[in-house]
Amino acid sequence: MSPRKTIIDTDPGQDDAVAILQALASPEEIDVLGITAVAGNVPLALTQKNALIICELAGKPDTKVFSGCAAPLQRKLVTAEHVHGKTGLDGPTLPDPTMALQDQDAVDFIIDTLRSEDAGTVTLCALGPLTNLAAAFNKAPELVEKVQEIILMGGAYFEVGNITPAAEFNIYVDPEAADIVFKSGVPIVVMPLDVTHKALVTATRNDAFRALGTPVGIAVAEMTDFFERFDKEKYGSAGAPLHDPCVTAYLIDPDLFKGRHVNVEIETQSELTLGMTVADWWGVTDRKPNATFIGDLDADGFFSLLTERLARL
Repeated sequence: MSPRKTIIDTDPGQDDAVAILQALASPEEIDVLGITAVAGNVPLALTQKNALIICELAGKPDTKVFSGCAAPLQRKLVTAEHVHGKTGLDGPTLPDPTMALQDQDAVDFIIDTLRSEDAGTVTLCALGPLTNLAAAFNKAPELVEKVQEIILMGGAYFEVGNITPAAEFNIYVDPEAADIVFKSGVPIVVMPLDVTHKALVTATRNDAFRALGTPVGIAVAEMTDFFERFDKEKYGSAGAPLHDPCVTAYLIDPDLFKGRHVNVEIETQSELTLGMTVADWWGVTDRKPNATFIGDLDADGFFSLLTERLARL
């Protein structure tokens, strides 16, 4: 099979960085047409800079990186420096990028790519708030049907919320954008906290990253060293969950994951449950299924794949 043409929409973030590295190390499966930055974990000025830093760390300076939306569609930006540090990539010491952003706006790049490529051949991988995707769908609704698939990290059901009691961060930051995307009719695969919390970087797994002995392996180990402090304190877990690499791992080996095709609706009105992903896991409504909601993964297989791919860089 030829590699899937993919746009990575992202708000790096250490786990975003690992996902990007995995994608750039996997050209047989993933043809990265471009990386589009969005505000989320940290403001846009930092997420776009971090995307450039990661491309250079990967040794892929020809990767096209685009700057996107600086704020949610209707709300003030909520960020997560308390998790990712003031830069979004706290942990390793990485040089400022020398490569430049593309002149084109990220939303226009998404639109132009969907317009120029054959229908059903472009996959959108969303690692942050869905603002860029929703803005593109609003601006050019006729192109929605050309998207092959959206694979996104976001939401939660059995694991409930990580930014509020009911909501996962990416969806909470821009619930209106998420609502547009989930109602778009595009085939969607969701990596919620229910599965990403099973992708834990234990000490042994992090030692395997560090043992690669490369700038990439050492940087990834230092990233997880930094942000695991938050998750270990919050959840009492054995390490930090690598949320976003689940998205790129699914592109490489979907058999690592298990889920159900169910209806998922986004709460946009309630102050109490704003941003909640209401997944009809048990099929108790007559609402039409619109997303494959992943609930489990082969964690050992996931980390074996990730370590092998990082070793290529």
